[in-house]
Amino acid sequence: MNSTMVRRVTLSIALTAALAGVTACNSSGSSGSSGKDDKAGHKSATRVSPIAALRSAERSTDGADSARVESTTTMGSLMSMKSGGVMGWGNGLTGDMTITYTGGTMADTMRKMGSTSMEARYLPDAYYARMGDTFARQAGGKHWLRYGYDDLAKFGGGSGALLKDQAQNSSPNQSVKLLLASGDVRKVGEETVRGARTTHYAGTVDVADFAARSSHLTARQLADMKKQFTTAGITTETVDIWVDGKDLLVKAVSKAEMTGGTMSATTYYSDYGVKVSAAAPPAGDTEDFTDLLKKQGVTPGSGDTSTGSGTSS
Repeated sequence: MNSTMVRRVTLSIALTAALAGVTACNSSGSSGSSGKDDKAGHKSATRVSPIAALRSAERSTDGADSARVESTTTMGSLMSMKSGGVMGWGNGLTGDMTITYTGGTMADTMRKMGSTSMEARYLPDAYYARMGDTFARQAGGKHWLRYGYDDLAKFGGGSGALLKDQAQNSSPNQSVKLLLASGDVRKVGEETVRGARTTHYAGTVDVADFAARSSHLTARQLADMKKQFTTAGITTETVDIWVDGKDLLVKAVSKAEMTGGTMSATTYYSDYGVKVSAAAPPAGDTEDFTDLLKKQGVTPGSGDTSTGSGTSS
């Protein structure tokens, strides 16, 4: 594995693994189909406006603080992956997830490193990815890579700054907020999702506009983010959510078209209030990805960290 491979892989993993965690809480990123396990179900006993119902769901989900999540994500030909674990959002994003790359160039890259699956731990200031033994032998002997959100913001420009903001301020109710901001939220109907009686809502969101209104980005970061979105071909996102009788989010599905293909995510939530006890891995087995890049001759902020496909050059 040469230096180009190492630096491309480290940043690619940073962005896609972070996406798995943020997607799990945001579902920001599959079609509005309800899926094979979702069947038409009950009828509401009372009539509640979609806006009022979603505001109630926003409060209930935000107050739950944690949940067990199961997510599938695709990003064109770059990757498809599935993730599962527990996430908390009571005091910043925390959690433990297992991420498995199931297709795309990222899966090919991970396969070359001996494993297509890895563990990810999320803490309020950073997340950690555990790599396989093959990668550890060729990248300093340490298995864990630490990605500080401040560093990702520096490397990723406006979209990196948005990723940092979402990772530090997210909860599943971001999906609810997306619909509230859409301006065309509608009630689709009553359905059953994995045995739970739910109400299905849907809408279409202007991605850049929502990011501008809901994030803490500076004007310069927002301008850079919108430029990156335009380059990627991302303009709108369709969002579908399913809310149960306790006003808790059960499922969220989103889809956006990019120049490189379709970006989609489907996330299921259960076991609200589950204990989350994520902790940083042992320091002696952890490498900071910025230090790893420096060892490969890359100066942080130089722009020489293309995510690429992970293939050597």
